[in-house]
Amino acid sequence: MASQSPPEAAPPPSAGLESMEGLVLDTVISKAGARPAAALACASTRFRAAVADESLWRRFCAEDLGLDAPVDPDGQQLPSFQVAYKVWLESFGMYPLPLVKRVKEFWSSMKIWLSENFPDAAKTLCKGVTEAQLKSAEDDLGFKLPMPTKLLYRFCNAQLPFSENHEVNKRIATHGIIGGYAFYDHWVNVHLSPLEQIVEETTEFYREFPDVFSGRKLIIVATSWFDPKTFLLNCSNGELYVGTNNLPLGEMLPCVPKALIKLTDNDLPQDGLLLWLEEHLRRLQNGMIKTRMLMKSRYISLYPEAPPSCTSAVTNGVKVRGSAVFVPEHPGDPQRSCMYTYSIRLSVPEACMLGGVYYSSCQLNSRHWTIRSRDRVVSDVRGEGVIGQYPVLSPGQDEFVYESCTPLAKGPGSVEGSFSFVPGKLSWPEGKPFEVMVAPFPLEVPEYIF
Repeated sequence: MASQSPPEAAPPPSAGLESMEGLVLDTVISKAGARPAAALACASTRFRAAVADESLWRRFCAEDLGLDAPVDPDGQQLPSFQVAYKVWLESFGMYPLPLVKRVKEFWSSMKIWLSENFPDAAKTLCKGVTEAQLKSAEDDLGFKLPMPTKLLYRFCNAQLPFSENHEVNKRIATHGIIGGYAFYDHWVNVHLSPLEQIVEETTEFYREFPDVFSGRKLIIVATSWFDPKTFLLNCSNGELYVGTNNLPLGEMLPCVPKALIKLTDNDLPQDGLLLWLEEHLRRLQNGMIKTRMLMKSRYISLYPEAPPSCTSAVTNGVKVRGSAVFVPEHPGDPQRSCMYTYSIRLSVPEACMLGGVYYSSCQLNSRHWTIRSRDRVVSDVRGEGVIGQYPVLSPGQDEFVYESCTPLAKGPGSVEGSFSFVPGKLSWPEGKPFEVMVAPFPLEVPEYIF
């Protein structure tokens, strides 16, 4: 019986690739991704040459990391995109790269917006922390931080911490990147807390309220320098909360839609803090909220500047814009559940006109407010002036802006009304009084609370 020849050895997996034409090979490597490409470089000299193509790594850096230049995580120039990819992988390889890219792009966009619109706040941002610093913070807290939050702090350690130096604190008090509002004697300006401040304030928080918060794995991630306002992240489920006036009793409200939080997604987990910051950035970028002057300091004002949250009406050339912000931390009226602060902006963009006659100025005399809760009138108020003032409006002047507040029962509501003006001035009227309408603007607890 004739002996059978031994079976031929199977070709190595790379043999099929070796026979490919250059363009086809480049396409296959490109589609395989960066990590398989790096492994393939060890298979043969030809593969090593193909994988060394700089255009290939430029694409990998752009797609996986959002890099448009070969730089390290600190922005320092590197010799090539291939080296850049390796350096970034060494720094952030323990995280899903889609999440790394997402967080990187958030901080890049936030820094660009701040540098263009609020340079003083941009100067308060701190260099990111290391993995060792995160590990130390987790050890001090006694629990792990959510992955998205850890990455946020790897890229940027939030803002300069408040210190015992009152003068330094006063200089940066209005520079919170979350922003705030001011009405009467209630001032809020929220800063994102750096890691060391998170540990310090959270530790003190648990010490002060041990029975209420024990075992809940909450950390304080943002606070206000003026009147207290506290944001807390639940590190177990990723939910973000804001404390009410009854925070010492454990009362908090969710700041982000719960359905959006996904801590267990392997490729792109997202917690409440990341979602909250991204939404805040969107509002800054689309002009929903803007910077404004508070006395001599600039700050990010949380009063909406665009519809539907901000409404506008023009009567006889007088323009009135109005919007409101939910104020969860305010003690409010014990008989009612919610407090809102509202901002009214008055101006004459072109001219005050009444009965076909143009007037060079007009002056506010009185106000009338109608406040509704679930379409039911709950307050009807008339009074002289606004916050003790009787503003005179002229074409071309900046808006006259004032803020006030109103309590409201639970459920959506609205504010509308009118102002009574006289052409000229109250001391020397040049025509008959006329009413200027205020379009209804909403009072409601929003999905995202800032």
